[in-house]
Amino acid sequence: MSESDQIAAAPPTDPDNAMDAEDRLRPEFVERVLDAVDAGDDATARELVEPLHPADVADLIELAARDEREGLVKALAGIVDADVLAEMNDYVREGLLDQLEPEQVADLAGQMDTDDAVAIIEDLEEDEQRAVLRAMEPDDRAAIEEALTYPEESAGRLMQRDLIAVPDHWQVGQVIDYLRSSEELADDFWEVFVVSPSHHPVGTCKLSTILRSPRRTPVADIMQREQTLIPVDMDQEDVALRFQKYALVSAAVVDGSGRLVGMITVDDVVHIIQEEASEDALLLSGVDEGDINEPVSESYRSRVRWLMANLVTALVASFVIRQFEDSIERLAILAVLMPIVAGVGGNAGTQALAVTVRAIATNQLTGSNRWRAVWREIRVAVLNGVTIAVLIGIGVTLVLGSEELGLVIAAAMLINIIVAGTAGALVPLALERAGADPAVASSVFLTMVTDSMGFLAFLGLATASGLVP
Repeated sequence: MSESDQIAAAPPTDPDNAMDAEDRLRPEFVERVLDAVDAGDDATARELVEPLHPADVADLIELAARDEREGLVKALAGIVDADVLAEMNDYVREGLLDQLEPEQVADLAGQMDTDDAVAIIEDLEEDEQRAVLRAMEPDDRAAIEEALTYPEESAGRLMQRDLIAVPDHWQVGQVIDYLRSSEELADDFWEVFVVSPSHHPVGTCKLSTILRSPRRTPVADIMQREQTLIPVDMDQEDVALRFQKYALVSAAVVDGSGRLVGMITVDDVVHIIQEEASEDALLLSGVDEGDINEPVSESYRSRVRWLMANLVTALVASFVIRQFEDSIERLAILAVLMPIVAGVGGNAGTQALAVTVRAIATNQLTGSNRWRAVWREIRVAVLNGVTIAVLIGIGVTLVLGSEELGLVIAAAMLINIIVAGTAGALVPLALERAGADPAVASSVFLTMVTDSMGFLAFLGLATASGLVP
């Protein structure tokens, strides 16, 4: 049967149960479900939610208010399963798990892939972890306990233990028979790992290659010998970079002796890339998690310390201004113009900072090219500085009728943009070398440099030039 015949023969979709992606989780739909739950009409709520994908069910629960979630989950008993929990926001999931007995959590974890089960159990309190693990099947418990021995955010926590590995002396027919007869295969896999007698990975075979090859073909003849192996203790961010760089669909994870212990698939890496990108963007703003479901107390603790650090940098800038108090009193227009110099310089520094932090995070910036990258940012800053300096100089001269003031602010703007661009490149590199996270602290130091230098350059040049009467 041709592909077109198969499509024509497919049963039509039931319009009453089908739900277009654009219609999912609209406010009216969420309100209908919650109203049904409030009215005690669990059957209607279940009928509405039944067609949803597990990820959409997880989103539905997250959209409900905190005090509505318990009733919603009870009404959707049977629908809120392991697949839904795996897709759920960490904070929302923790709240739901707190309401379950250890045996219930163990049952749900046993239905998940190992990596998803580990993600749930690792967030529990230590005594809760022990209770859940005691209630699990021995094989599942052993796999999760092993995963928990690896560092957080490492390949060992991320990997799945369920994989397909075959000996290198097998033929294609044996592999196909094994795949058809075994009842305990991984649910999703795209390639088969080929291992030596000592269980070291020696190659991989794509399913498409296996299915197109004659049964008597040795696996060793069709396998791809070049492969990307992931050490079990590798940081998940480095794992994501390898998947991105080499366009991997899955990769073998090996222990310290090189034995195959698990695999990582691209669907898990997509989540990691999203998490790491969001984390870096939030850290540049002084926010650790930035999750709307995060408790208020935790958001407060994570943000206030950076506001306090910014307060200190603001005091440094204020100290610089205080040194030119007399000049500002004699020529009030300086107070109007000096925030422009500091603000534009801050934006220029933030641009260089964002590019540098991203380059560090993606391993584009290394010891071999860091100074070339710094010199590039300095050249960009010079060009930007000249352009903005000319524009602000001409503008101030025309508006205020003072060529001297136009020259002073132009020179100050040029100086501050060059300093800001240089600092935006150097500060993250210095922090990285010191062992600190550049995404966390760079913006605090950059703000201090651009504000202080902007005020110092503008007010200092105005005073030194004799512009102040």
